Amino acid sequence: MKQLFAVLILCALPAAALAQSKSPRLASVTPESGKPAAEYTAAGENLDKDAIKELYLTNGKDDIKVSIVTQKADAIQFKVPGSVKPGRYALMVLTADGKQFIEQPVKLTIE
Repeated sequence: MKQLFAVLILCALPAAALAQSKSPRLASVTPESGKPAAEYTAAGENLDKDAIKELYLTNGKDDIKVSIVTQKADAIQFKVPGSVKPGRYALMVLTADGKQFIEQPVKLTIE
């Protein structure tokens, strides 16, 4: 019985790893600070339209949708609305299926 359980777990691991690898992940934003109404580029992996529907700035209280200018598998170029107040914001993605918001460990400072 223990051997069967071990085999089932080993078979499930590749599927779990594959599912995790498809998740969008932002690694950086360039520039790291700037003004409202400016364009920025977020780099990472699994960032194409099949993975991400929308991109947001969040400060834990307010979620601000940004305009995606271009979107590729390894980068998203986006424009911050002119009305965004100064502060430090995390980037957050809405998955392509529209079911999950994922806050990323990437920060953008609006001056």
